[in-house]
Amino acid sequence: MSNGFDRGKLQAMKKTSSSTYPAATRGPADHEVRNQIVAAATEHFSRYGYEKTTVSDLAKAIGFSKAYIYKFFESKQAIGEMICANCLCQIATEVSAAIAEADQPPEKLRRMFKAIVEASLRLFFQDRKLYEIAASAATERWQATRAYEERIQKLLQDILLAGRQNGDFERKTPLDETTMAIYLVMRPYLNPLLLQYSFNYTDQAPGQLSSLVLRSLSP
Repeated sequence: MSNGFDRGKLQAMKKTSSSTYPAATRGPADHEVRNQIVAAATEHFSRYGYEKTTVSDLAKAIGFSKAYIYKFFESKQAIGEMICANCLCQIATEVSAAIAEADQPPEKLRRMFKAIVEASLRLFFQDRKLYEIAASAATERWQATRAYEERIQKLLQDILLAGRQNGDFERKTPLDETTMAIYLVMRPYLNPLLLQYSFNYTDQAPGQLSSLVLRSLSP
């Protein structure tokens, strides 16, 4: 796996200044200064790490005063959460696109497993410095992380519901129980703290786990 961050993805993150995952920001949501702060912070965190960077460091790097940055973000965590939210939004968008490429619920589920693993690996682990933000988000249960998990669960539930309606999946188990059970199977490949212990299985896991889940869903 490459040690360099995907610069194309970084540029996309910079352009995504407002996310579907809320963060503790201040001022107008589309303010250009906020875009500059997020872009500069992404670069700075990528180079020096999230934990070792202070708001004062960011202020010097951007050329703003610390007080001016606080007009847009209430804390360093709020900046980190915006960056993390953009990453998670990208993953969820890629997963949604992969699901949409399939016609039938079983294939949608297979594609969902595969897309989650591939996108998570790429966005969270090609840059070890930015990984610190993802790790902090998972450890401290940032709002962006919770919103992302809810979105993934909703995508999964929609697939299961469609599969039940057309007879692909069993209907006896309560839908919410089935959704959570399958989500827990996916979770080691969604959570950055857990994914780092699963590198040896990322090639085989999507296919093997989705096949096991699909067998359990047979009517």
